[in-house]
Amino acid sequence: MVDVHRALGGGSVADVLLWKKCHGGVLVLISATIFWCLFELAGYNLLSFVANVLLLLVVILFFWGKSASLLNRPLPPLPDMEISEESVVKASEALQVWINPALSIAHDIAHGRNLKLFLQVAIGLWIVSFIGSLFNFLTLVYIGVLLSLSVPLAYDKYQDSINPKLFRMHEILQKPYRKISDNLLKKIPILNKEKKID
Repeated sequence: MVDVHRALGGGSVADVLLWKKCHGGVLVLISATIFWCLFELAGYNLLSFVANVLLLLVVILFFWGKSASLLNRPLPPLPDMEISEESVVKASEALQVWINPALSIAHDIAHGRNLKLFLQVAIGLWIVSFIGSLFNFLTLVYIGVLLSLSVPLAYDKYQDSINPKLFRMHEILQKPYRKISDNLLKKIPILNKEKKID
């Protein structure tokens, strides 16, 4: 039996996804729903929204600063408006973990070294393109939020009955892949040379 909490990282994100902290899950769900309704149903534009929020913030801070100097009140409390070098290094290290494997895959595909990897990436990108043509980006993100708040919780509760069905589905999906591999991929000389070299 898999510990879903530990598989999700075991931190506060896992608590929110598994509804251990109900207020966090409710906050994410309500805010995602509000943003989706605002941009999708009301037809509001994301760029206009960001610009209007920043404009409101700038106007509030400006008039607060002016009134503070006129009324001898304290200036608005602002944090240090600087990004530290340490936070930039941490962010770049986190990105490096994701970007380097992707660049390695792109390098292998560009040099034509791995036909199987090329086919997997091409089919994956085609599936993403197909799904993207069915929904716009914001609706797809909203569906992703809804699924991330429901699928881990359902799997955590009903894992014993879901696992056999997942294993069976995996076996069913492997049969056509094995047929393609045996009938098509093994007959391609480039793939057979790579296996002999390795």
